Amino acid sequence: MAESDAAPTLPKKCGPYISSVTSHGMNLVIRGIVLFFIGVFLALVLNLLQIQRNVTLFPPDVITSIFSSAWWVPPCCGTASAVIGLLYPCMDKHLGEPHKFKREWSSVMRCVAVFVGINHASAKVDFANNIQLSLTLAALSIGLWWTFDRSRSGFGLGIGIAFLATLVSQFLVYNGVYQYTSPDFLYVRSWLPCIFFAGGITVGNIGRQLAMYECKVIAEKSHQD
Repeated sequence: MAESDAAPTLPKKCGPYISSVTSHGMNLVIRGIVLFFIGVFLALVLNLLQIQRNVTLFPPDVITSIFSSAWWVPPCCGTASAVIGLLYPCMDKHLGEPHKFKREWSSVMRCVAVFVGINHASAKVDFANNIQLSLTLAALSIGLWWTFDRSRSGFGLGIGIAFLATLVSQFLVYNGVYQYTSPDFLYVRSWLPCIFFAGGITVGNIGRQLAMYECKVIAEKSHQD
């Protein structure tokens, strides 16, 4: 018998996932869980900035966490993060336009930092009026998309996410779940859609980056076979 038959080759490592986890469904679940916890973390940090500045006010009876936010905020944001993060690479695949612009973790982390900075500006920087603040945040949000995304699908999904999330916020405020100080756009602040747009772009880029590992695992498995 040949020596090559007696000494089978060992499988290569499959990136950050366990080598046995190669099915598309399991990878989808793993990415969803990671995105959920990323959304929870960002919700706690960003909501803390808003509350410290008294931009958002929650009724005292629903303030239960150490970050002074309602208990339902982190899970809702985590779920939204998972949906958005999975939707972006799915939409890229459906449109046949794989996103290749700045596909590395260092760029994704810079995108997260810019998003946190935009949210921080909405809570900390004083402007003469809400129109100036809204225009400034709109320019920063579009600049974030241009710097870290530049895809038509990313821009379209960001607009859709901003519109839908603003409607949900209007509904929640209207029903007294929480409130904004000095609302100037029906029941919320006019700059809120800018924050949602930037958040959608940021989470979408995280989801795209996580999806790259599934492709690497599948490619390595095919190569081994």
